[in-house]
Amino acid sequence: MLELSILGFLAEEPLHGYELKERIRALSGHVRPVSDGALYPAINRLVAAGLLDQRTEDGASAAPRRVLSLTAQGRADLLARLRSPRQTEITDQVRFNTVLAFLRHLPDPAEQAAVLRRRLDFLETPSSFFTRDGEPVAAEEAGDLFRQGMLRVARATGRAEREWLREALAVLGRPG
Repeated sequence: MLELSILGFLAEEPLHGYELKERIRALSGHVRPVSDGALYPAINRLVAAGLLDQRTEDGASAAPRRVLSLTAQGRADLLARLRSPRQTEITDQVRFNTVLAFLRHLPDPAEQAAVLRRRLDFLETPSSFFTRDGEPVAAEEAGDLFRQGMLRVARATGRAEREWLREALAVLGRPG
């Protein structure tokens, strides 16, 4: 997801490393913070793979800074990742939000809709954080105030997300 975030933000404009880190931090927040020890090796891998270009420019103070931009190959890689997210990028809420943050870069509404349909299909499959005899446990059956809370919040969030997904699919399905 770190590489997708890097490619996605650089598809919008060239950025230096600190700006990129701040945007990724804002997107993932406290859930999955990005460290320099993860970010800069990922940037170096993407540069080595030909997906990013880098140039050095004078910084606001005395230190020069490295400005990163997306190459044509990097844009193609970003679009491929968005067209075909891995299953965990569909099923994990934080990972899906990262895909969703950059899905607008796919130029074809039908491809955008296909990704949203995969998420909707996943959300319409009955599930729970807890099971009993192999079946999902509903909030009312949890028997524990805190597990009930988890399940009620998840149910409300899932309901709201399914509603939005259906609305978005209707918009994407409109001609023109």
